[in-house]
Amino acid sequence: MRRTVRHKDHPLSMRLPDADIAIIDRAATLRGRSRTDFVREAAVRAAEDVLMETAPIRMSAAGFKAFMAAVAGPAAPVPEMRKLFQRTAPWEADDTKKRS
Repeated sequence: MRRTVRHKDHPLSMRLPDADIAIIDRAATLRGRSRTDFVREAAVRAAEDVLMETAPIRMSAAGFKAFMAAVAGPAAPVPEMRKLFQRTAPWEADDTKKRS
């Protein structure tokens, strides 16, 4: 008896300029992926981002009240952030000692 095989994969075809193919191929090679895998992963990631942007956030009335209180309340300093902002950025560091 023959079994019906259901295909889980669906073909997707695109027409792209040579410049787009070149950059996709270069990036895929750097990641050690095939063009198909690279494009599929990038497209799925972009689709997930769009869906997450539009997904409703549901919470109870008490949860919403607590959220609004936290957002409306005074900001509290974060010691780690203060320390980070006091550091000199690597591109602003004085590297004259290295040249001597």
